[in-house]
Amino acid sequence: MAKVKLNNKVSDFKATITDNSQIKLSDYLGKNIVIYFYPRDNTPGCTKEGEDFRDNHKDFVKNNTIILGVSKDSVSSHDKFTCKYNFPFDLISDENEKVCKLFDVIKEKNMYGKKYMGIERSTFIINSKGKLIQEWRKVKVKGHVDEVLKAVKNISA
Repeated sequence: MAKVKLNNKVSDFKATITDNSQIKLSDYLGKNIVIYFYPRDNTPGCTKEGEDFRDNHKDFVKNNTIILGVSKDSVSSHDKFTCKYNFPFDLISDENEKVCKLFDVIKEKNMYGKKYMGIERSTFIINSKGKLIQEWRKVKVKGHVDEVLKAVKNISA
């Protein structure tokens, strides 16, 4: 599967979400999609980012937009994370990194001098026709969701 490119249609993919059901990207045609990738459930930055999307969820819905979070955590971990913080959107469990590789978010990281491969915090907007129209890579959490919401509000129908 080819990696996503700005202003191109995103290849359809299947994924497992929070309640262990399967979704396809094409299930959401007609709606805008914010898909955000984060390193790990229940870590400070990832929790804050999820809370910011949760707190602005109604505004995204008003703008014909759904939110999907993605990490390599298990469905069980996502279920606990979602319940603990009352997230009103689904989280994709991407243990095999298929969705991460499609969006090219697996990058070499460095923690305490140790190098490893992990998810680079990134956010993408796919419009209602399935085209990737905006991307943020190397995201800093503070103020990010406000920026994404502003971009969603500017999408012409």
